[in-house]
Amino acid sequence: MSPNPPIILTTPEYWDEACRHLSKKDRVMKRLIPQFGDACLQSRGDAFTTLARSIVGQQISVKAAQTVWDRFAKLPRRMSPANVLRLKVDDMQAAGLSARKIEYLVDLALHFDSHAIHVESWKEMADEEIIAELVGIRGIGRWTAEMFLIFHLMRPNVLPLDDIGLINGISRNYFSGDPVSRSDAREVAAAWAPYCSVATWYIWRSLDPQPVAY
Repeated sequence: MSPNPPIILTTPEYWDEACRHLSKKDRVMKRLIPQFGDACLQSRGDAFTTLARSIVGQQISVKAAQTVWDRFAKLPRRMSPANVLRLKVDDMQAAGLSARKIEYLVDLALHFDSHAIHVESWKEMADEEIIAELVGIRGIGRWTAEMFLIFHLMRPNVLPLDDIGLINGISRNYFSGDPVSRSDAREVAAAWAPYCSVATWYIWRSLDPQPVAY
């Protein structure tokens, strides 16, 4: 476990039930799931911090993203929307953020600070309603919103068809490495419902045994 706080390791309450369901319905899952023992999704920090990290990490390597994040995170006394809105652009640029990413982070902070998104209501809202709110923020597309649903809100039935790892993993595990279309992926995933998030997680693990963290 990483010594760097804050990481909260959480296993969703549906995980064991999902594994039983997937093993019964899908031959590949029946083979994959036992390979990885006790599994858990990682939920990191709060909603604002998670989304801010996703913006900082766009189009740069994981290592570079961590370096920039560490510098950026030192600027506000505490990472919060109101505190980010008080930061100086020069200081944010000095931390390694591009002008575009600064615009995105400010827009994210404005959405949270003005309550334009309904964080408190997300528990009751459907996945697509939450995605619609999140993609209204500059710099957040559907893929980022889906990763947020899986890793932060731990929604059980998200199928991120724009994720290259999911498509590659389906190709390798179900089609002997042949190219896979979105409709092929949807057909495979029909057996996964209502636990597409869990199946996707195991597909990622089949490509990289290290647990996926977002």
